[in-house]
Amino acid sequence: MPGFELFGDKERKELNDVLENGVLMRYGFDGMRNGHWKAKDFERELEQTLQVKHAQLVSSGTAAVTIALASAGIGAGDEIIMPCFTFVASFEAIMMLGAIPVLVDIDDTLTLNPEAVEEAITPKTKAIMPVHMCGSMANLDALQNICKKHNLLLIEDSSQATGATYNGKPLGSIGDIGCLSLDFVKIITSGEGGVILTNNENYYRNSDHYSDHGHDHVGDDRGAESHPFLGYNFRNSELHAAVGLAQLRRLDEFVAIQKKNYNIIKEELSKIDVVTFRTVPDGGEESYSFISFFLPDLETTKKVANAFKTEGIDACFHYYDNNWHYIRKWQHLVDLKTLYPLSDEVKKGLEYLKDKSFERSDYFIARNISCLIKLSWTEDEVRQRAKIMAECIGSVVD
Repeated sequence: MPGFELFGDKERKELNDVLENGVLMRYGFDGMRNGHWKAKDFERELEQTLQVKHAQLVSSGTAAVTIALASAGIGAGDEIIMPCFTFVASFEAIMMLGAIPVLVDIDDTLTLNPEAVEEAITPKTKAIMPVHMCGSMANLDALQNICKKHNLLLIEDSSQATGATYNGKPLGSIGDIGCLSLDFVKIITSGEGGVILTNNENYYRNSDHYSDHGHDHVGDDRGAESHPFLGYNFRNSELHAAVGLAQLRRLDEFVAIQKKNYNIIKEELSKIDVVTFRTVPDGGEESYSFISFFLPDLETTKKVANAFKTEGIDACFHYYDNNWHYIRKWQHLVDLKTLYPLSDEVKKGLEYLKDKSFERSDYFIARNISCLIKLSWTEDEVRQRAKIMAECIGSVVD
């Protein structure tokens, strides 16, 4: 991870197809295309690869979450339960619709704690949104059972875990709706982009229309299309789709490289008694895009993280003080710093953040380091990296 490390002839070929016919927009201009429809081809291959009936390509992973919620009729005042360890886009996407993100604790999977989810359900809850962080998944069996019990939707944000599986099914294909990101640092990238995945015909049709100003895409004359309901512009381009299509065809290749590199590092770190690894739920297999492990306490973890930096071990993240990914640094959310007035309903719905604590999550995030697994490393580089990481940890804990 990420896929841009291995850009090559396959990506250039797909891009050149678009540049040669000159149609950069995914809709219309049929006569100029010479049969090239990269976004449509990408969506069909996503459906096959990720084992869903419908895939809708959109402009970003953030847009994918917003569209997924809107497509299911979720909006003003509705509550969505999500983890307090994620990317800021998760709550931003919810708030775009006037809905309320309800942040709850994680567990040693580094994803949603099912017990915390149960505790957070209210009559306003409409969906549970696990975020499969750092290449691995939430306990989806437990979350599906909760959804069935309370008649809630399960919306998977699999932006960081494309290529991972749960009980043999690709992440993103398991909930009512799945969301992917294709931004520049994901395992497969289109530069910018996102995808909505679903087996529900209504949700798919709604996402198709909503992401393109409400166009119903019926017929072959874009100007004559109807607008069954209001929508917005969350389209992606043929250029982005072309890169994503080439990258998708390489997904198995990328996962295999990551798994090899991951296992080399894990084997070395497993020799250290104080190192434990994140829990992967039974039936799950990671995408191997990160290796995530725990150390005994916050002080040790900070020292190890600093030692990694000193020794040139890059792309290792101690999220405890990270501005983008953990609740401790989201003061702009707590203080509701926006460019525009929020509704009283949203303001009231987010008041809980003023005094809510996340001790259960702090326990895991304080002790966690997650290290990116690169595709471009040679085996010698991976082994040397693993050796230095082990030495850094040893120098701190001995």
